[in-house]
This record gives sequence, C-alpha cells and structure tokens, in this order.
Amino acid sequence: MHEAAATPAWVLLAYLVSGVCFILALRGLSGPESSRRGNRFGMIGMAIAVVTTLVTHVPVDQYANPATIEHGLNWNLSTIGEILVAIAIGGGIGLITARKIQMTAMPQLVAAFHSLVGMAAVLVGAAAFLNPEAFGIAVRITPIASPSIISIFPVSRIEMGLGVAIGAITFSGSVIAFLKLNGNMSGKPILLPLRHVINLGTLVAILGLIAYFTQDQAPWVFFTVVGLSFAIGFLLIIPIGGADMPVVISMLNSYSGWAAAAMGFTLHNSAMIITGALVGSSGAILSYIMCRAMNRSFISVIAGGFGGAAAAGGADAIDRPFKRGSAEDAAFLMKQADQVIIVPGYGMAVSQAQHALKEMADRLKKEGVRVKYAIHPVAGRMPGHMNVLLAEANVPYDEVFELEDINSEFAQTDVAFVIGANDVTNPAAKTDKSSPIYGMPVLDVEKARTVLFVKRSMGGVGYAGVDNELFYRDNTMMLLADAKKMVEEIVKAL
Repeated sequence: MHEAAATPAWVLLAYLVSGVCFILALRGLSGPESSRRGNRFGMIGMAIAVVTTLVTHVPVDQYANPATIEHGLNWNLSTIGEILVAIAIGGGIGLITARKIQMTAMPQLVAAFHSLVGMAAVLVGAAAFLNPEAFGIAVRITPIASPSIISIFPVSRIEMGLGVAIGAITFSGSVIAFLKLNGNMSGKPILLPLRHVINLGTLVAILGLIAYFTQDQAPWVFFTVVGLSFAIGFLLIIPIGGADMPVVISMLNSYSGWAAAAMGFTLHNSAMIITGALVGSSGAILSYIMCRAMNRSFISVIAGGFGGAAAAGGADAIDRPFKRGSAEDAAFLMKQADQVIIVPGYGMAVSQAQHALKEMADRLKKEGVRVKYAIHPVAGRMPGHMNVLLAEANVPYDEVFELEDINSEFAQTDVAFVIGANDVTNPAAKTDKSSPIYGMPVLDVEKARTVLFVKRSMGGVGYAGVDNELFYRDNTMMLLADAKKMVEEIVKAL
C-alpha cells in the first residue's frame, strides 16, 4: 500500500504552496523585468519542498518511544547529519560555481545541471530497486517452506523503469551537449551510418524491456534498461551540430522534468511530481516554439540528429566581392544615424563583447541616436542567451526587443549593427526554397539603409552550412575582426 494515502494534510498543503511558487517562478522567468522575482519564488518553493520532505522522510530512531515516533519526533540524528553534510557540500559547490561562472558559459552550466538531474533520477531508481521495501513499493511474500520473496508492485516497476530510462538519457545527452558547448568535442555533427535505425531499435528495446520488467524484476532487466538508456542519450545528441544546441538544451530540460516526475511517483512525493511535470511540460512547449523559430520538425528533435543532414553538407563561403569597412567608417555612419538597431549573436558571446557594446550604445545615445537591440529566439546557444548577456552588461530592458516586435522597424532604420549573428539574419530563409533554412523566421536587417556586419573572417558558415548572401549586398559593410576588438575600436573612433 502506498504511503501517500497516510500523508498528513499539512504536508500536502506545503507541497501545494511549493507548487504554486514554482508556477509563479516560471511566470516570472518569462520576461527579463520579472526574472529576479521569478528566481526568488523558485528559491522559496524549493526551500519549502526540501524542508517538508526532510521533516516527513528522515528515518526515526528505532529505539525511540513509539508515541513520539507517531508525531514525527526522535529522528535518527546520524541520518540527519549525513543529509546536512550532503546539502552543505552540494550548496557550497553551487555557490562557488554561481559566483565564478562567466555569463558566456551559462549554456554549458545549464547542460551540466541537466546531467546532474538525470543522474539523480538514475541513482534514486537504483536505490528503490535494490531496497524497495524502504520506499514502500514492495510486498514480502512468504511461500510455505520457501524463502520469502520481495515483489515490487507492477505499477512501481513501470514508474521506476521510465524514471531511470529518461534520467539516463538526460544524463548522457547533457554530457555530450556540455562537451560540444565547452569546446571539448567538435561542434560538428557526428553522423553514424544507419543512426535512425539504431536509435529507433534501441528505443524499442528499452520500452520492451520496461514492459517485460512488469513481469520479471530480475536485476539484468533493470540494469539493461539503464545501460541502453545511457547509450541512446549519446546517440541522440552526437549527430546534432553545436549551433543547434538551443533546442537541444530546452529538450533536455524537458527530459529532466519528466525524469523527476517519474521518480516522484516512485517516492510518493507530490512535490516532485508537480515540479517535474511543470519543468517537463514547459520545456516541451519551449522546444516546440523554438522548433518553429528554426523551421524544424518537433518530432525530428526527439528523434535526434535533426540538424545533422544540413550541416553535414555545408559549403564554404562563396568567393564573391564584398564591401569592407573599418571601425572609423562604422563610427561615422552610426554617429550620423537617427536610429541604430543592434543584432547580437553567438559571436558576441564568444568574444565577450557585451560590455564594450553597451559602452558603444551609450556613446551613440549621447550623440542623440536612438539605440535598440533585436533578439532572435535562437540567437546564441540556449534560450535567452543574448538576453542574459545584455542584462549582465546592464543594458536597459526597454531597449531589448524580440523578433516579432522589432522586425517591422528595420525598413525605417539607418544602421543595423550585426555582431556575430549569421543564419538568423540570412535573407535566403525567405527567398531560396532550396536552402536548409528556408521558412525559418529571420530578422529583416537587409531592409536597413546600411548593414554593418561584424565577423571574424569571410570563411566559415553558420549551423545550416550555407553562406549568408547578406554579406555581398550593396548596403552591407563587413567589419572583419574579433567582435570585442572591433567594438572597442569603434568606441575610440566615436
């Protein structure tokens, strides 16, 4: 019988309050102005959930008075000590990491956090499998003249199997995402032969073994599910190019939520179920939105390798004449403009040019120039990457606009200053039906009177493997240099 049936009313109320805080946190994180408030709600909700779980789940002293045990007193002090030490170690690591991490490395940090959530689900599932009676998910059967048998409830086997499978996929997939984002592994897709057949076969095997697990709780079945799930996590993410990571990170975030929800059922913890469902559903919705922004199929994201085919056939930059300018040219053009729209991309993040960019914008505003920032939904390496970097540089929130809010203004803009954004500004997405990015919404920077495009060199292409025809248009001036160095030179020229 599940312990949830005897859960005190105050515990359920505390978990409900925690769930409401998480909902408010998600609501707050939907906009930069309210993101700090959203973070605070999330911290409060997690604190309530952790304290409530500790109060109700810490084992009691076996020698305690039964009357005090019934009221939740006389905890096992050694167990409390172990838990507090673990919390202190984990909290210390998190605090040090948060203080030292650069904003440009935030995508790697998020991928690493996802991997920890996945591994936690696997470890909890393994603990529940090895000692199911402690989790209240098994019954001891004592046949006549035979050793007793511990039988895990069939529904708990399904919850456990799904939890460890999703958790293992999240862990191994997040490790690959981290390595690609951090530069430890090539960001180019690694395309295995028959990868889709292998992936599908592995997924079918995992589901089949979970179904078989409901009939036979043999250890080989459980640990085979875990092993295959670790493998499929690697196989799903390896074929995906490094620049497709925004959708990948969002999808892994969703996976981590569903893994937590499944483990919540195993642990009979309503807070984990609520939180996991919120994270899983919100991550899936965000992934769907981003797939539309990248003109990708949502199903192909789940299958893995959705960016591989296009990137694998990528071409080098086309040898065509282009107009090259200097920092002095750019400073003169922007100083004479009425409005400048800045379009940041991953190149800005790599060179950490956001502070120099903020200084450039401040100089322009002193000259009476209106300055705005245009953000594409998939600019950078994770959702909101550019927003985070601009916020770090103290760029006012009211100067930052999403694609749908600012696209119509490019036609009335004197200068579009593109710094490290490639495919999200490529006009081929609107005109060339043979292009891999055809149909993807892009920023209409080519409609500006003058386009200043900061790029390290004319070599190399974006994630789609296609050259940007914007480079060769008459109203485009290429500023070839490291993004931070170029912006600093423009500031000096201003």
